[in-house]
Amino acid sequence: MSQDSDLARLAADWLESLGEERGASRHTLAAYARDIEQFERYLRHRLGRPPQLNDIHQLTAQTVRGFMAARRRQEVGSRSLSRTMSALRSFFRWLEGREIAKNRAVMQVAMPKVAHGVPKPLTVEKASAVVNPGMAAEVDWIVARDTAVLLLLYGAGLRIGEALSLKREEAPVRGRDSLRVTGKGSKERLVPVLEIIQSAVERYLELVPYKLEPEGPLFVGAKGGALSPRIIQLTVKRLRERLGLPDTATPHALRHSFATHLLSAGADLRQIQELLGHASLSTTQIYTEVDRERLLAVYDAAHPRARGAS
Repeated sequence: MSQDSDLARLAADWLESLGEERGASRHTLAAYARDIEQFERYLRHRLGRPPQLNDIHQLTAQTVRGFMAARRRQEVGSRSLSRTMSALRSFFRWLEGREIAKNRAVMQVAMPKVAHGVPKPLTVEKASAVVNPGMAAEVDWIVARDTAVLLLLYGAGLRIGEALSLKREEAPVRGRDSLRVTGKGSKERLVPVLEIIQSAVERYLELVPYKLEPEGPLFVGAKGGALSPRIIQLTVKRLRERLGLPDTATPHALRHSFATHLLSAGADLRQIQELLGHASLSTTQIYTEVDRERLLAVYDAAHPRARGAS
């Protein structure tokens, strides 16, 4: 983002405070930075010049709605638009808290409605097919790397950002049967690591051609830099096409599958909440909708009135 506007300069200060004072993850910071950059570009185009502090003071709800409408015309989904509004609201609250500017125009714009979506997990067989391509005897280091990452998503329930944030010194190999993961909102959780994950990570470490520094990223790209989430997304896309899977088969669907398959096997909902790192049980409860038939069967078998007891 160009620093020749007050908006851009203030946004940079705000993002820095989010990281240092509130512990926002680098993925959240990157997403918010993109959102504010889009807003700055919109105002710059509308004004014909870089937006300055006086423009922030005079911002109207109509202008904010115009920005959101422009983003919608670019086929940006409701979930992304909702995050954009959250970023703008947080930014303007920060401006007000620092007594830089007080403008409630952003607060007057309704949040986009996000459809209530039920997670779409893969079946056990299809999830296994996705995470097993690199378990053959002869694989190159790229395949071994992708396999290790995918197994962390399905076998440990990690978000893709959490898996790619692991450092070399944190590698889940034999002797380390759990991972301490920092997720959304800087919430820490302890995640068990299966032997198949340990073996996959060890194979990757044996084959990777780069020297991995202890404090550096565990998973690296083809040129040795930190691995981009986009590479894993493209890997899953290729597997999806090869295996004939639906478009809903994404890296995040593996995390959904982790939770759903645990629930189907009888795991307690609060245990799943802890494993996933959800702050609220209500977030985890969405998986009960996926597994409703099994839960109804358990109810019929266990409830006294369902068994006809008086």
